[in-house]
Amino acid sequence: MTGLYLTSLTLSHFRSHMRASLALDGRPVAIFGANGAGKTNILEAVSLMSPGRGLRGAAADDMARRPEAVGWKVSGVLRSLHQVHEVETWAEPGSARQVTIDDKPAPQVALGRIARLTWLVPVMDRLWVEGADGRRKFLDRLALSFEPGHGEAVLTYEKAMRERNRLLKDGQRDAFWYRALEAQMAEAGAAIQTNRERTLDLLIDSQREAETAFPAADLTLLHAEGADDGPRSRNELADAFADSRPRDMLAGRTLVGPHRADLAAVYAEKGMPAKECSTGEQKALLVSLILANGRALARDFGAPPMLLLDEVSAHLDAGRRAALYDEIVSLGAQAFLTGTGPELFAELGARAQHIEVRDEAGRSHVEEVEP
Repeated sequence: MTGLYLTSLTLSHFRSHMRASLALDGRPVAIFGANGAGKTNILEAVSLMSPGRGLRGAAADDMARRPEAVGWKVSGVLRSLHQVHEVETWAEPGSARQVTIDDKPAPQVALGRIARLTWLVPVMDRLWVEGADGRRKFLDRLALSFEPGHGEAVLTYEKAMRERNRLLKDGQRDAFWYRALEAQMAEAGAAIQTNRERTLDLLIDSQREAETAFPAADLTLLHAEGADDGPRSRNELADAFADSRPRDMLAGRTLVGPHRADLAAVYAEKGMPAKECSTGEQKALLVSLILANGRALARDFGAPPMLLLDEVSAHLDAGRRAALYDEIVSLGAQAFLTGTGPELFAELGARAQHIEVRDEAGRSHVEEVEP
């Protein structure tokens, strides 16, 4: 079997799990158990097979099991296309997360070259009705799945912008101090814009070509103040930063650039903005984009990403839930799904591995069960 999937996963002193070990075979993984048993913690561990802070965006120290706080480790064997990699990531108390790939130290960005992941968690259910920051992060996670260097571009841009904002707040007027920072922001910002726009093009094409039970979304990348056009190239961004200095100084922060972008979505069939759709329709649109990401990546990377779908059945009726499972299996993705009871995954049957997670006297127990 080719593709992208974990064949083993081990957690040590990670969140609620003192030790948990899973043997996996590439099928979807249905994880069920009571609230608080540690289901999402397993998904978070898998999410650390990609660059960044994982699906919760947590600091390394916050992932350590309490009360021991002795550090944590997540390890796995990853089949990526025709290669097999041993991946370990861990953190000691007070230290940053470390990564090794095949027993060799590696930067986090290297994970993006061998593994592609995307996720949908309950906090994202309000994505379309809350602030633009969450939609930017959602789009950037999708962009990272296509371009592993996207995360580095975002970090470079944000670091330079923080320095520029400090100059603005201090009332620094000498253009010399701004030019170098704005050059860094323009270089990284142009890459961010290119990656985001390419991602939207791939998602739109994937939705257009697919037969799916989930609604298509018309997607638009908006720039500052809701405009669908704005500075894109390195030179355009550099000019925009320079021109905006007087206004930025009054505000004490940078008012133009890709950090001000937003993702707009319209339920295509109804012509209705996503923010005005029902809760169920908003969830269905999110699922549609995750599936579109999977189909597009299967073509672009050569295999669909691993999907992390936490409590995905919430706001999906039985028909759409069954359709989701059918599409995941058809896609060939190793999806990790969580829910409170085994009945939520009945439609998957033997097409998935079924894992029960229990908490007994403060100790987690993880075991595979028959569907």
